[in-house]
Amino acid sequence: MDDVNLRIRQMSLADCDRVAEIRVGGWRSAYRGLMPQPYLDGLSVTEDAERHRTRLTQGHGTRVDLIAERNGGTVGWACHGPYREGDTRTEDAELYALYVDPGQYGAGIGRALLRESIRRCTAAGHPRMLLWVLKENARARRFYEQAGFRPDGAEEPFEVDGVAVSEVRYVRELNAA
Repeated sequence: MDDVNLRIRQMSLADCDRVAEIRVGGWRSAYRGLMPQPYLDGLSVTEDAERHRTRLTQGHGTRVDLIAERNGGTVGWACHGPYREGDTRTEDAELYALYVDPGQYGAGIGRALLRESIRRCTAAGHPRMLLWVLKENARARRFYEQAGFRPDGAEEPFEVDGVAVSEVRYVRELNAA
């Protein structure tokens, strides 16, 4: 069921502080127990907001940042663009991030943001959408699988405060209808 009070729109500079609050809150909530707690506790909303401002003002125009608003308040953020294979951009799209205010989990906000990202990437002619998700993040993996994404076997480890954390890649074919 669509929420008539939910609106998806393009992100602006005025949204950076709230998006940073949502992203940092999302990391602290979704990644608790999956990443070192001191790292999560050390995340800075101020620094994250500044990174968003820099990306919006100095970006190369291929990244799309979307905001979900409910009753005038920002409750979610997603961004997508060309798939990054090292320094190379491919014809595929990549969902770089999708975060919902932790107090709003399960309210359809993430689904609405993902649906809009998929719609835009399909309209832009991308053949597939890929994303990376923490291997141990069962909730996120279920969310993406319910939206038609499937793991493709690619796995990428990275280190967070000396702890190895693995991501798995998911893919969904995009069919222009």
